[in-house]
Amino acid sequence: MFKEPSQLLHPDHPILSNARLYPYFLEDAKNTACVLILPGGGYGHVSHQEGPPVAGWLNSIGISACVLEYTVGSEIYPDPQLQALYAMRYLRANAAELNIDAKNIGVIGFSAGGHLAGCVSQAYDREEWLIDPDNCLEGVSARPDAAILSYAVLSPKLHSGSYKNLLGEKPSKELIDSLTWNKCIHDQSPPVFLWHTADDGCVPVGNTYLFALALEDKKIPHEVHVYPKGEHGLGLVSIGSRRQGTSAQWKGQAEKWLYDLGF
Repeated sequence: MFKEPSQLLHPDHPILSNARLYPYFLEDAKNTACVLILPGGGYGHVSHQEGPPVAGWLNSIGISACVLEYTVGSEIYPDPQLQALYAMRYLRANAAELNIDAKNIGVIGFSAGGHLAGCVSQAYDREEWLIDPDNCLEGVSARPDAAILSYAVLSPKLHSGSYKNLLGEKPSKELIDSLTWNKCIHDQSPPVFLWHTADDGCVPVGNTYLFALALEDKKIPHEVHVYPKGEHGLGLVSIGSRRQGTSAQWKGQAEKWLYDLGF
């Protein structure tokens, strides 16, 4: 298992074979927590600065990680959703072999990857998205034990571009609503950590506010941080123009949050 630097989610399935998992497991620890990383890119590309560097950060705080390079392009729904939920179930089903804790598997997503992480955290039990080509995942939950949404796309009114790439030009209102996460809070949602910047000019901070209010309405445990400055796509807030002051605090605050959850 994971004998190569990465692997296809499934070698033969027509949808799963278009996604790859990149493992960043801690080799010198036992039964560690793990986080599935979903980089952003507007569903049009995969932002690599929100993938491996984030895995490195998680490793530095004692957490294993996997980066999912999911399908991107035009009118790709529901491929990313199927891939992300399968990846969560794959990690949980193979936790013993991967030396990770099946009860401490989280998800983190950035921008459009945050939308996909919203899918994982709020729609983990949608039967139409749960595929099992080898009939070996029965009873294995796709529910993450924690979710971190980083300047996430969560509403089409506040970032139509990602929804257009995902769904095409004229999706039905019913389909749009089923993927608008502030309207779809699961009453068994895992705890959620959200962070954003107030002057994000690409994905407005209103995405985070609406989602946080919906979490509060359902009494879902959550932590929210909105920093005054920072362009979109900050990632780890560590390189070049992405280096900002207060927004760099998100890593430390997320680390404490994860620690309190037992990760």
